[in-house]
Amino acid sequence: MYRLNKKDIPGLIALSASVGWDYDEQEINTIMSVGIVYGHKNEQGDIISSAAIIPYDNKLASIGMVIVNENYRGNGLGKELTQACINSVSDETTIMLIATKEGKPLYEKLGFQTVTYVHKFLSDNYMPFYSNHENKEYEIIPLTDSYFSQLQELDQSAIGADRSLFLKFRIQQAKQGVVVRNNNGDIVGYGLSIEGPINLILGPIVAINHDVATYIIEHLARGYQGKLRIDVPDGQESFITYLEKCGFHKVSQPPVMVKNSIQLPPRNHTLYGIAAQIFG
Repeated sequence: MYRLNKKDIPGLIALSASVGWDYDEQEINTIMSVGIVYGHKNEQGDIISSAAIIPYDNKLASIGMVIVNENYRGNGLGKELTQACINSVSDETTIMLIATKEGKPLYEKLGFQTVTYVHKFLSDNYMPFYSNHENKEYEIIPLTDSYFSQLQELDQSAIGADRSLFLKFRIQQAKQGVVVRNNNGDIVGYGLSIEGPINLILGPIVAINHDVATYIIEHLARGYQGKLRIDVPDGQESFITYLEKCGFHKVSQPPVMVKNSIQLPPRNHTLYGIAAQIFG
């Protein structure tokens, strides 16, 4: 087992593609900048397995990118890597992951339990479904460094952990970043779009209410010619209805699992779209 580094990115992209996942250089660079990636290599030096952990603070860490080349499955490689990720943080840290159907039995054996779900939505043909934003109650503006501290506070309340380092790298990676300001000048929401090799990912989306969340989506998705993806946490039913009116369709509902706790850290229900399944 190795701790992988940025020289291994091409091999990780190839491993990801072999299972139909779409990690690219930018995404893995962000992962390695804020977390740890473990993996195995065969005698030829090819990467045959991977797993990553992203620690946010001493409260929360997220595991993802758990992949084993199909020719090497059944040898315990995934279990070894996931255990290495678990061992890299304190027993006091809540560890979360969003499980595939294939991976769920392994995670259960390692002590993870399902606590909620996310809803994966895709759109091949986005159709704006405008809400009533004509009242000028909110203003949407480009995300700049001057708003970072307010954005970070919003995000911390939404996630239950400080993700400052991750957010800095994610903003650098983003195709677009916006914040929403109310009439008092307070930041009441933010959103990022990330251009991947297949989809434009909408997330994180954090907003104080449904109207602000839809305003962000309309701005980030407007005019985009291509496939869109957003992963929505449980409990945002009206937002999901809005997405369906815009041409999104749900393709899966993977479980969110945790270890070292019986629940996620306290959240304030302002998370409307996660960053990506690896980041929680």
